[in-house]
Amino acid sequence: MRLLRIFFTGMFISFLGTLPLGTLNVAAMQIAVSDGITPAMYFAIGCLSVEIIYVRISLVAMDWVRKQKKIFRWLEWITLLIIVALAVSSFIAATSNHETKNIILSNTLHRFWLGAAMSAINPVQIPFWFGWSTVLFTKKILLPINTQYNSYIMGIGIGTFLGQCVFIFGGKLLVERLNTNQHVIHWIIGFVFSITAIIQLWRMLRHKDAAEKL
Repeated sequence: MRLLRIFFTGMFISFLGTLPLGTLNVAAMQIAVSDGITPAMYFAIGCLSVEIIYVRISLVAMDWVRKQKKIFRWLEWITLLIIVALAVSSFIAATSNHETKNIILSNTLHRFWLGAAMSAINPVQIPFWFGWSTVLFTKKILLPINTQYNSYIMGIGIGTFLGQCVFIFGGKLLVERLNTNQHVIHWIIGFVFSITAIIQLWRMLRHKDAAEKL
C-alpha cells in the first residue's frame, strides 16, 4: 500500500508539472502536428527516460547536485539558445512559400534521441524534483529505500508520459478540428517558443536560476 501511495504521488506531481507550457511539451506537440503521433510518442519517451535518470541521481546524490551551480548556469544559457533557435525555425517555416517543417525538430535524428537530448540540457526539472523530493522526505512520505525510489520513479515516468500525451493528442486534435494550415501552426508555435524564451531570460536575469533554487 505504501509503494502504491508513493507511485501515485510521483505520478500526480509529474503529470501536473508537465502541463504548464514549456520547451519539451510544446516541441512534442509540434512533432505530433508535423510528423505524426508515433514520432511524438518516441520524443516523449526520450524525454521521460532522461528525467527519471536525473531524479534517481538527485535522490542518491543530493549534496553533489546542490553544488553544481556553474553547470546549471551553463545549461540555462544553452536551453535559452535552443528555445530561440526553435522559435526562429518555426517562423522560417511559417514564412516559407512551401509546406516546410521546423528544421530543428524535423531533422534526421530519431525522435527518441532528440527528446533525450533536449531533456538532458533542460535544467528546470532538476530543481523541480529536488524540491519535491525534499518535501516528501521531510514529511516521511518517501524514505531512502530502493523499493520506494523505484516506485517513485516509475510513477514519475508515467506521469510525465501522460502529461506529454495531453499536448500530443490535444494539439493534434485541435489542429484537425480547426482545420488550420501548417503556416498558421508554425506562427502560433513560434510565438509560444518566443514567450518561453522571454520568460527563461527574465528568470535568469532575476537570478532565479536552477542553482539558486537548490
